[in-house]
Amino acid sequence: MTHPVNGHLRQVPPLPRQEPWPPPQQPGTSRTWNATTAGNPPAEESVGAADDVDVVARDGLRQHLRVVLADELPGQVAAHEKRSGTVMSSSDRRSLGEAILADAALRHSERELAANRFLVAPGVERQVVVEVLNEMFGMAGLQPLLDDPTIETINANRFDRVIVQHTDGRREHVAPIAASNDELTDLVRLLAARASSQERRFDHGSPAVNLQLPGGERLFAVMGLTANGVTSLSIRRHGYLTATLPQLRERGTIDTGLREFLRALVRARKNILITGGAAAGKTTMLRALASEMDPLERIITIEDAFELGLERDPNIHADVTALQAREPNVEGEGAVSQAELVRWGLRMSPDRVIVGEIRGPEVIPMCNAMSQGNDGSMATLHASSSRIAFTRLASYAAQGAERLSLEATALLVASAVHFVVHLGRGADKMTRVVSSVREIVDADGPQVVSNEVYRPGRDGRAHPVPGALRTDTLEELAAAGLDPVVLDQPDGWWPR
Repeated sequence: MTHPVNGHLRQVPPLPRQEPWPPPQQPGTSRTWNATTAGNPPAEESVGAADDVDVVARDGLRQHLRVVLADELPGQVAAHEKRSGTVMSSSDRRSLGEAILADAALRHSERELAANRFLVAPGVERQVVVEVLNEMFGMAGLQPLLDDPTIETINANRFDRVIVQHTDGRREHVAPIAASNDELTDLVRLLAARASSQERRFDHGSPAVNLQLPGGERLFAVMGLTANGVTSLSIRRHGYLTATLPQLRERGTIDTGLREFLRALVRARKNILITGGAAAGKTTMLRALASEMDPLERIITIEDAFELGLERDPNIHADVTALQAREPNVEGEGAVSQAELVRWGLRMSPDRVIVGEIRGPEVIPMCNAMSQGNDGSMATLHASSSRIAFTRLASYAAQGAERLSLEATALLVASAVHFVVHLGRGADKMTRVVSSVREIVDADGPQVVSNEVYRPGRDGRAHPVPGALRTDTLEELAAAGLDPVVLDQPDGWWPR
Protein backbone atom coordinates (compact mmCIF):
# COMPACT_ATOMS: atom_id res chain seq x y z
CA MET A 1 0.00 0.00 0.00
CA THR A 2 1.36 3.45 -0.94
CA HIS A 3 0.33 7.03 -0.38
CA PRO A 4 1.82 10.40 -1.44
CA VAL A 5 4.14 12.29 0.94
CA ASN A 6 5.44 15.66 -0.30
CA GLY A 7 5.03 14.61 -3.89
CA HIS A 8 6.51 11.08 -3.47
CA LEU A 9 5.08 7.63 -2.85
CA ARG A 10 5.88 5.93 0.44
CA GLN A 11 5.41 2.18 1.03
CA VAL A 12 3.20 1.45 4.03
CA PRO A 13 3.29 -2.11 5.47
CA PRO A 14 -0.10 -3.83 5.55
CA LEU A 15 -1.90 -3.75 8.85
CA PRO A 16 -2.80 -7.03 10.59
CA ARG A 17 -6.42 -8.01 10.27
CA GLN A 18 -8.21 -7.30 13.54
CA GLU A 19 -11.76 -6.84 14.68
CA PRO A 20 -11.74 -3.55 16.62
CA TRP A 21 -14.31 -2.83 19.34
CA PRO A 22 -16.12 -0.64 18.80
CA PRO A 23 -15.60 -0.80 15.03
CA PRO A 24 -14.39 2.49 13.50
CA GLN A 25 -17.04 4.84 12.23
CA GLN A 26 -17.18 4.98 8.46
CA PRO A 27 -18.11 8.02 6.37
CA GLY A 28 -21.82 8.34 5.90
CA THR A 29 -22.70 5.87 8.66
CA SER A 30 -24.19 6.37 12.10
CA ARG A 31 -22.59 5.12 15.30
CA THR A 32 -24.60 1.86 15.70
CA TRP A 33 -23.54 -1.78 15.89
CA ASN A 34 -25.11 -5.11 14.96
CA ALA A 35 -25.13 -7.25 18.10
CA THR A 36 -25.31 -10.53 16.15
CA THR A 37 -22.12 -9.87 14.16
CA ALA A 38 -20.13 -7.58 16.40
CA GLY A 39 -21.10 -8.74 19.88
CA ASN A 40 -22.85 -6.78 22.57
CA PRO A 41 -21.46 -3.36 23.43
CA PRO A 42 -20.57 -2.67 27.05
CA ALA A 43 -23.61 -1.95 29.18
CA GLU A 44 -22.45 1.56 29.94
CA GLU A 45 -22.03 2.42 26.26
CA SER A 46 -24.39 5.26 25.24
CA VAL A 47 -24.63 8.15 22.86
CA GLY A 48 -23.05 10.38 25.51
CA ALA A 49 -20.17 7.95 25.93
CA ALA A 50 -19.73 7.76 22.18
CA ASP A 51 -19.56 11.54 22.07
CA ASP A 52 -16.88 11.41 24.75
CA VAL A 53 -14.91 8.98 22.61
CA ASP A 54 -15.21 11.40 19.70
CA VAL A 55 -13.78 14.21 21.83
CA VAL A 56 -10.89 12.04 23.02
CA ALA A 57 -10.12 10.91 19.48
CA ARG A 58 -10.23 14.45 18.16
CA ASP A 59 -8.04 15.82 20.96
CA GLY A 60 -5.58 12.98 20.50
CA LEU A 61 -5.30 13.72 16.79
CA ARG A 62 -4.87 17.44 17.39
CA GLN A 63 -2.12 16.93 19.95
CA HIS A 64 -0.31 14.46 17.69
CA LEU A 65 -0.43 16.83 14.73
CA ARG A 66 0.85 19.73 16.86
CA VAL A 67 3.87 17.72 17.97
CA VAL A 68 4.68 16.44 14.49
CA LEU A 69 4.41 19.87 12.89
CA ALA A 70 6.59 21.50 15.55
CA ASP A 71 9.19 18.73 15.18
CA GLU A 72 9.32 18.36 11.40
CA LEU A 73 8.54 21.77 9.90
CA PRO A 74 11.70 23.67 10.96
CA GLY A 75 14.01 20.95 9.60
CA GLN A 76 12.20 20.66 6.28
CA VAL A 77 12.10 24.44 5.84
CA ALA A 78 15.83 24.68 6.56
CA ALA A 79 16.59 21.86 4.11
CA HIS A 80 14.48 23.48 1.39
CA GLU A 81 16.10 26.88 1.86
CA LYS A 82 19.58 25.31 1.79
CA ARG A 83 18.81 23.52 -1.46
CA SER A 84 17.14 26.47 -3.18
CA GLY A 85 19.25 29.27 -1.70
CA THR A 86 16.11 31.35 -1.12
CA VAL A 87 13.97 32.14 1.88
CA MET A 88 10.73 30.17 1.91
CA SER A 89 7.61 32.33 1.70
CA SER A 90 4.87 32.10 4.32
CA SER A 91 2.46 30.58 1.80
CA ASP A 92 5.02 27.93 0.84
CA ARG A 93 5.65 27.20 4.52
CA ARG A 94 1.93 26.67 5.04
CA SER A 95 1.74 24.35 2.01
CA LEU A 96 4.65 22.36 3.37
CA GLY A 97 2.99 22.23 6.79
CA GLU A 98 -0.21 20.99 5.18
CA ALA A 99 1.68 18.15 3.47
CA ILE A 100 3.38 17.20 6.74
CA LEU A 101 0.03 17.12 8.53
CA ALA A 102 -1.63 15.05 5.81
CA ASP A 103 1.06 12.40 6.19
CA ALA A 104 0.94 12.62 10.00
CA ALA A 105 -2.86 12.26 10.04
CA LEU A 106 -2.67 9.14 7.88
CA ARG A 107 -0.01 7.55 10.08
CA HIS A 108 -2.02 8.44 13.19
CA SER A 109 -5.15 6.79 11.75
CA GLU A 110 -3.20 3.64 10.95
CA ARG A 111 -1.89 3.37 14.50
CA GLU A 112 -5.32 4.07 16.03
CA LEU A 113 -6.90 1.41 13.82
CA ALA A 114 -4.21 -1.09 14.77
CA ALA A 115 -4.85 -0.34 18.45
CA ASN A 116 -8.61 -0.94 18.07
CA ARG A 117 -9.46 2.68 18.80
CA PHE A 118 -11.96 5.01 17.15
CA LEU A 119 -11.02 7.02 14.09
CA VAL A 120 -12.36 10.52 13.65
CA ALA A 121 -14.54 11.09 10.60
CA PRO A 122 -12.74 12.39 7.48
CA GLY A 123 -14.50 15.75 7.74
CA VAL A 124 -13.41 16.14 11.37
CA GLU A 125 -9.85 15.15 10.45
CA ARG A 126 -9.72 17.86 7.78
CA GLN A 127 -11.07 20.40 10.25
CA VAL A 128 -8.42 19.49 12.84
CA VAL A 129 -5.68 19.82 10.22
CA VAL A 130 -6.91 23.33 9.37
CA GLU A 131 -7.08 24.23 13.06
CA VAL A 132 -3.48 23.13 13.65
CA LEU A 133 -2.32 25.00 10.54
CA ASN A 134 -4.07 28.11 11.82
CA GLU A 135 -2.39 27.71 15.18
CA MET A 136 1.02 27.64 13.51
CA PHE A 137 0.48 30.12 10.69
CA GLY A 138 -2.65 32.02 11.65
CA MET A 139 -4.85 32.84 14.61
CA ALA A 140 -6.28 29.39 15.42
CA GLY A 141 -9.99 29.65 16.25
CA LEU A 142 -9.93 33.39 15.61
CA GLN A 143 -8.83 32.92 12.00
CA PRO A 144 -12.30 32.35 10.45
CA LEU A 145 -13.57 35.52 12.15
CA LEU A 146 -10.55 37.55 11.07
CA ASP A 147 -10.98 36.25 7.53
CA ASP A 148 -14.49 37.74 7.42
CA PRO A 149 -14.13 41.35 6.19
CA THR A 150 -17.60 42.28 7.47
CA ILE A 151 -16.62 41.64 11.11
CA GLU A 152 -15.41 44.78 12.86
CA THR A 153 -15.28 43.75 16.53
CA ILE A 154 -14.83 40.39 18.29
CA ASN A 155 -15.73 40.10 21.98
CA ALA A 156 -15.06 36.78 23.71
CA ASN A 157 -16.42 36.81 27.26
CA ARG A 158 -15.02 33.30 27.52
CA PHE A 159 -13.80 30.72 25.03
CA ASP A 160 -17.33 29.62 24.09
CA ARG A 161 -19.27 32.87 24.46
CA VAL A 162 -18.26 34.98 21.50
CA ILE A 163 -20.17 37.92 20.04
CA VAL A 164 -19.11 39.78 16.90
CA GLN A 165 -20.22 43.12 15.52
CA HIS A 166 -20.38 43.60 11.77
CA THR A 167 -19.63 46.79 9.86
CA ASP A 168 -23.37 47.34 9.38
CA GLY A 169 -23.90 47.38 13.16
CA ARG A 170 -25.40 43.88 13.32
CA ARG A 171 -24.34 41.71 16.29
CA GLU A 172 -24.46 37.95 16.56
CA HIS A 173 -23.24 34.97 18.58
CA VAL A 174 -20.68 32.79 16.80
CA ALA A 175 -19.01 29.45 17.43
CA PRO A 176 -16.42 29.02 20.22
CA ILE A 177 -12.92 30.22 19.37
CA ALA A 178 -11.21 27.56 21.52
CA ALA A 179 -12.00 24.19 23.05
CA SER A 180 -11.34 25.33 26.61
CA ASN A 181 -10.24 28.25 28.74
CA ASP A 182 -6.69 26.89 28.90
CA GLU A 183 -6.54 26.64 25.13
CA LEU A 184 -7.72 30.25 24.75
CA THR A 185 -5.12 31.39 27.30
CA ASP A 186 -2.40 29.54 25.39
CA LEU A 187 -3.58 31.16 22.16
CA VAL A 188 -3.28 34.65 23.63
CA ARG A 189 0.21 33.83 24.89
CA LEU A 190 1.18 32.60 21.44
CA LEU A 191 -0.13 35.78 19.81
CA ALA A 192 1.70 37.89 22.40
CA ALA A 193 4.93 36.07 21.64
CA ARG A 194 4.49 36.72 17.92
CA ALA A 195 3.48 40.36 18.33
CA SER A 196 6.97 41.84 18.61
CA SER A 197 10.51 41.30 19.78
CA GLN A 198 9.54 42.81 23.12
CA GLU A 199 8.50 40.61 26.01
CA ARG A 200 4.70 40.45 26.22
CA ARG A 201 3.79 38.46 29.29
CA PHE A 202 0.35 37.00 29.89
CA ASP A 203 0.13 35.25 33.24
CA HIS A 204 -1.21 35.83 36.74
CA GLY A 205 1.63 38.23 37.43
CA SER A 206 0.77 40.23 34.29
CA PRO A 207 -2.92 39.41 33.70
CA ALA A 208 -3.56 41.87 30.84
CA VAL A 209 -1.98 42.22 27.42
CA ASN A 210 -2.48 44.80 24.68
CA LEU A 211 -1.05 44.08 21.23
CA GLN A 212 -1.43 44.41 17.49
CA LEU A 213 -2.12 41.32 15.41
CA PRO A 214 -0.28 40.77 12.09
CA GLY A 215 -3.30 42.03 10.14
CA GLY A 216 -3.35 45.31 12.06
CA GLU A 217 -6.18 44.35 14.43
CA ARG A 218 -5.94 45.50 18.05
CA LEU A 219 -6.27 42.78 20.74
CA PHE A 220 -6.73 43.27 24.46
CA ALA A 221 -7.06 40.28 26.77
CA VAL A 222 -7.32 39.66 30.52
CA MET A 223 -7.06 36.48 32.56
CA GLY A 224 -8.25 35.67 36.07
CA LEU A 225 -9.91 39.05 36.55
CA THR A 226 -13.42 38.27 35.31
CA ALA A 227 -16.32 37.14 37.51
CA ASN A 228 -15.72 33.47 36.66
CA GLY A 229 -11.93 33.77 36.44
CA VAL A 230 -11.67 32.89 32.75
CA THR A 231 -9.69 34.52 29.96
CA SER A 232 -11.59 37.21 28.06
CA LEU A 233 -10.54 39.20 25.00
CA SER A 234 -11.66 41.94 22.64
CA ILE A 235 -10.39 42.50 19.11
CA ARG A 236 -11.05 45.67 17.15
CA ARG A 237 -10.31 45.82 13.48
CA HIS A 238 -9.28 48.96 11.68
CA GLY A 239 -11.19 49.03 8.44
CA TYR A 240 -8.56 51.21 6.80
CA LEU A 241 -4.86 50.69 7.50
CA THR A 242 -4.13 53.62 5.20
CA ALA A 243 -6.33 56.66 4.74
CA THR A 244 -6.33 60.06 3.06
CA LEU A 245 -8.61 63.05 3.44
CA PRO A 246 -10.12 62.52 -0.05
CA GLN A 247 -10.95 58.94 0.96
CA LEU A 248 -12.62 60.16 4.15
CA ARG A 249 -14.62 62.55 1.98
CA GLU A 250 -15.80 59.64 -0.17
CA ARG A 251 -16.79 57.63 2.92
CA GLY A 252 -18.84 60.49 4.33
CA THR A 253 -16.63 61.25 7.34
CA ILE A 254 -15.97 64.81 6.17
CA ASP A 255 -17.37 67.11 3.51
CA THR A 256 -15.49 69.06 0.86
CA GLY A 257 -15.08 72.11 3.08
CA LEU A 258 -13.71 70.07 5.99
CA ARG A 259 -11.31 68.32 3.65
CA GLU A 260 -9.81 71.66 2.64
CA PHE A 261 -9.91 73.02 6.19
CA LEU A 262 -8.14 70.03 7.75
CA ARG A 263 -5.59 69.96 4.96
CA ALA A 264 -4.77 73.60 5.68
CA LEU A 265 -4.39 72.84 9.41
CA VAL A 266 -1.73 70.23 8.66
CA ARG A 267 0.12 72.36 6.14
CA ALA A 268 0.03 75.39 8.45
CA ARG A 269 1.62 73.11 11.11
CA LYS A 270 -1.17 73.46 13.64
CA ASN A 271 -1.07 71.12 16.63
CA ILE A 272 -4.18 68.92 16.51
CA LEU A 273 -5.89 66.80 19.14
CA ILE A 274 -8.30 64.20 17.70
CA THR A 275 -11.06 63.14 20.09
CA GLY A 276 -13.99 60.73 20.07
CA GLY A 277 -15.39 57.63 21.71
CA ALA A 278 -14.25 54.04 21.24
CA ALA A 279 -14.16 52.97 17.58
CA ALA A 280 -15.04 56.50 16.44
CA GLY A 281 -12.31 56.51 13.79
CA LYS A 282 -9.65 58.54 15.61
CA THR A 283 -6.72 56.47 14.35
CA THR A 284 -8.05 56.53 10.80
CA MET A 285 -8.38 60.32 10.97
CA LEU A 286 -4.84 60.58 12.33
CA ARG A 287 -3.54 58.54 9.38
CA ALA A 288 -5.47 60.73 6.96
CA LEU A 289 -4.09 63.96 8.44
CA ALA A 290 -0.57 62.50 8.42
CA SER A 291 -0.93 61.76 4.70
CA GLU A 292 -0.96 65.53 4.11
CA MET A 293 2.51 65.97 5.60
CA ASP A 294 5.61 66.36 3.46
CA PRO A 295 6.94 62.83 2.76
CA LEU A 296 10.43 63.83 3.91
CA GLU A 297 9.39 65.30 7.24
CA ARG A 298 10.92 63.57 10.24
CA ILE A 299 8.09 61.91 12.25
CA ILE A 300 8.35 60.18 15.63
CA THR A 301 5.32 58.12 16.66
CA ILE A 302 4.68 57.07 20.27
CA GLU A 303 2.28 54.22 21.08
CA ASP A 304 1.59 51.72 23.83
CA ALA A 305 1.06 49.08 21.13
CA PHE A 306 1.97 49.54 17.47
CA GLU A 307 -1.14 50.54 15.55
CA LEU A 308 -0.58 53.62 13.38
CA GLY A 309 1.82 52.00 10.93
CA LEU A 310 2.97 55.24 9.28
CA GLU A 311 6.29 53.54 8.55
CA ARG A 312 4.64 50.91 6.33
CA ASP A 313 4.82 52.94 3.11
CA PRO A 314 8.07 54.89 2.57
CA ASN A 315 6.51 56.57 -0.46
CA ILE A 316 4.09 58.40 1.87
CA HIS A 317 6.37 58.77 4.92
CA ALA A 318 10.04 58.23 4.21
CA ASP A 319 11.45 59.27 7.60
CA VAL A 320 9.50 57.66 10.46
CA THR A 321 10.68 56.16 13.74
CA ALA A 322 7.91 54.23 15.50
CA LEU A 323 8.38 53.78 19.25
CA GLN A 324 6.37 51.45 21.49
CA ALA A 325 6.07 51.50 25.27
CA ARG A 326 7.44 48.49 27.11
CA GLU A 327 5.99 46.66 30.08
CA PRO A 328 8.14 45.54 33.01
CA ASN A 329 9.83 42.16 32.81
CA VAL A 330 9.38 39.23 35.20
CA GLU A 331 11.52 41.00 37.78
CA GLY A 332 9.35 44.11 37.51
CA GLU A 333 12.09 46.07 35.77
CA GLY A 334 12.69 47.52 32.31
CA ALA A 335 9.36 49.33 31.85
CA VAL A 336 9.36 52.28 29.44
CA SER A 337 6.28 54.52 29.54
CA GLN A 338 4.81 56.63 26.76
CA ALA A 339 5.75 59.72 28.75
CA GLU A 340 9.40 58.64 28.72
CA LEU A 341 9.22 57.83 25.01
CA VAL A 342 7.96 61.35 24.25
CA ARG A 343 10.96 62.79 26.08
CA TRP A 344 13.30 60.47 24.20
CA GLY A 345 11.58 61.22 20.91
CA LEU A 346 12.34 64.92 21.30
CA ARG A 347 16.04 64.03 21.17
CA MET A 348 15.64 62.37 17.78
CA SER A 349 15.34 65.59 15.76
CA PRO A 350 11.62 65.29 14.96
CA ASP A 351 9.70 67.69 12.75
CA ARG A 352 6.47 66.30 14.23
CA VAL A 353 5.66 64.07 17.18
CA ILE A 354 2.55 61.88 17.09
CA VAL A 355 1.15 60.14 20.16
CA GLY A 356 -1.20 57.34 19.18
CA GLU A 357 -3.38 57.88 22.23
CA ILE A 358 -3.00 60.02 25.35
CA ARG A 359 -4.00 57.98 28.39
CA GLY A 360 -2.06 59.43 31.29
CA PRO A 361 0.89 61.56 32.34
CA GLU A 362 2.36 61.61 28.83
CA VAL A 363 0.08 64.61 28.25
CA ILE A 364 2.63 66.93 29.86
CA PRO A 365 5.68 65.98 27.75
CA MET A 366 3.39 65.89 24.72
CA CYS A 367 2.19 69.45 25.36
CA ASN A 368 5.79 70.48 25.98
CA ALA A 369 6.73 68.97 22.61
CA MET A 370 3.93 70.87 20.89
CA SER A 371 4.87 74.18 22.49
CA GLN A 372 8.64 73.94 22.10
CA GLY A 373 9.00 74.13 18.36
CA ASN A 374 7.52 70.83 17.16
CA ASP A 375 4.48 72.50 15.63
CA GLY A 376 2.29 70.26 13.54
CA SER A 377 2.27 67.47 16.13
CA MET A 378 -0.82 65.37 16.82
CA ALA A 379 -2.41 63.02 19.33
CA THR A 380 -5.69 61.24 19.96
CA LEU A 381 -7.77 61.22 23.14
CA HIS A 382 -10.88 59.39 24.31
CA ALA A 383 -13.56 62.03 24.99
CA SER A 384 -17.31 62.26 24.54
CA SER A 385 -17.19 65.81 23.16
CA SER A 386 -14.68 68.37 21.96
CA ARG A 387 -15.30 70.56 25.01
CA ILE A 388 -14.76 67.83 27.60
CA ALA A 389 -11.37 67.07 26.07
CA PHE A 390 -9.82 69.84 28.17
CA THR A 391 -11.14 68.28 31.39
CA ARG A 392 -9.66 64.94 30.36
CA LEU A 393 -6.30 66.53 29.65
CA ALA A 394 -6.33 68.25 33.05
CA SER A 395 -7.13 64.97 34.84
CA TYR A 396 -4.30 63.18 33.04
CA ALA A 397 -1.87 66.01 33.78
CA ALA A 398 -2.70 65.68 37.47
CA GLN A 399 -1.38 62.09 37.32
CA GLY A 400 2.07 63.22 36.22
CA ALA A 401 5.08 63.57 38.46
CA GLU A 402 4.94 67.33 37.93
CA ARG A 403 1.56 67.57 39.73
CA LEU A 404 0.57 70.71 37.85
CA SER A 405 -2.25 72.83 39.18
CA LEU A 406 -5.40 73.33 37.09
CA GLU A 407 -4.30 76.85 36.20
CA ALA A 408 -0.87 75.67 35.05
CA THR A 409 -2.39 72.78 33.09
CA ALA A 410 -4.87 75.08 31.32
CA LEU A 411 -2.06 77.46 30.40
CA LEU A 412 0.07 74.59 29.10
CA VAL A 413 -2.76 73.13 27.01
CA ALA A 414 -3.72 76.56 25.61
CA SER A 415 -0.14 77.21 24.53
CA ALA A 416 0.31 73.74 23.00
CA VAL A 417 -2.92 72.61 21.31
CA HIS A 418 -4.30 74.71 18.46
CA PHE A 419 -7.34 72.68 17.37
CA VAL A 420 -9.52 69.82 18.62
CA VAL A 421 -11.19 67.67 15.94
CA HIS A 422 -14.01 65.53 17.36
CA LEU A 423 -15.51 62.44 15.71
CA GLY A 424 -18.94 61.00 16.37
CA ARG A 425 -21.75 59.21 14.55
CA GLY A 426 -24.09 60.62 11.97
CA ALA A 427 -27.87 60.61 12.18
CA ASP A 428 -27.92 56.98 11.02
CA LYS A 429 -25.89 56.05 14.15
CA MET A 430 -23.50 54.12 11.93
CA THR A 431 -21.49 56.52 9.77
CA ARG A 432 -18.39 57.96 11.45
CA VAL A 433 -18.33 61.70 10.95
CA VAL A 434 -16.44 64.76 12.13
CA SER A 435 -19.01 66.49 14.34
CA SER A 436 -17.08 69.38 15.88
CA VAL A 437 -13.88 71.41 15.50
CA ARG A 438 -12.64 73.78 18.21
CA GLU A 439 -9.95 76.42 18.02
CA ILE A 440 -8.05 76.96 21.27
CA VAL A 441 -7.92 80.68 22.05
CA ASP A 442 -6.41 81.15 25.51
CA ALA A 443 -6.56 80.13 29.17
CA ASP A 444 -8.60 81.88 31.85
CA GLY A 445 -7.56 80.56 35.25
CA PRO A 446 -8.36 76.83 35.31
CA GLN A 447 -10.44 77.08 32.10
CA VAL A 448 -9.29 76.64 28.52
CA VAL A 449 -11.05 79.18 26.27
CA SER A 450 -12.04 77.90 22.84
CA ASN A 451 -14.25 78.73 19.86
CA GLU A 452 -16.28 76.03 18.12
CA VAL A 453 -15.58 76.81 14.47
CA TYR A 454 -17.50 73.73 13.29
CA ARG A 455 -20.47 72.53 15.33
CA PRO A 456 -22.80 69.55 14.91
CA GLY A 457 -26.02 70.06 12.98
CA ARG A 458 -29.22 68.05 13.18
CA ASP A 459 -27.56 65.39 11.06
CA GLY A 460 -24.73 65.04 13.59
CA ARG A 461 -22.20 66.34 11.08
CA ALA A 462 -19.93 69.33 11.53
CA HIS A 463 -21.13 72.58 9.94
CA PRO A 464 -19.01 75.74 9.80
CA VAL A 465 -19.82 78.66 12.08
CA PRO A 466 -19.26 81.82 9.98
CA GLY A 467 -16.98 84.31 11.69
CA ALA A 468 -15.98 81.98 14.56
CA LEU A 469 -12.39 81.50 13.38
CA ARG A 470 -9.96 84.16 14.56
CA THR A 471 -8.77 86.55 11.87
CA ASP A 472 -5.07 85.88 12.31
CA THR A 473 -5.70 82.11 12.20
CA LEU A 474 -7.77 82.49 9.03
CA GLU A 475 -4.91 84.38 7.42
CA GLU A 476 -2.46 81.63 8.34
CA LEU A 477 -4.73 78.95 6.89
CA ALA A 478 -5.30 80.99 3.75
CA ALA A 479 -1.53 81.22 3.31
CA ALA A 480 -1.47 77.41 3.57
CA GLY A 481 -3.98 77.10 0.72
CA LEU A 482 -7.42 77.41 2.31
CA ASP A 483 -10.11 79.25 0.35
CA PRO A 484 -12.07 81.18 3.05
CA VAL A 485 -15.27 80.63 1.08
CA VAL A 486 -15.51 77.08 2.48
CA LEU A 487 -16.33 78.59 5.89
CA ASP A 488 -19.19 80.75 4.60
CA GLN A 489 -21.66 77.90 4.07
CA PRO A 490 -23.65 77.39 7.32
CA ASP A 491 -25.06 74.06 6.11
CA GLY A 492 -21.61 72.84 5.12
CA TRP A 493 -20.68 71.09 1.89
CA TRP A 494 -22.14 67.68 2.66
CA PRO A 495 -23.68 65.90 -0.35
CA ARG A 496 -27.42 66.44 -0.49
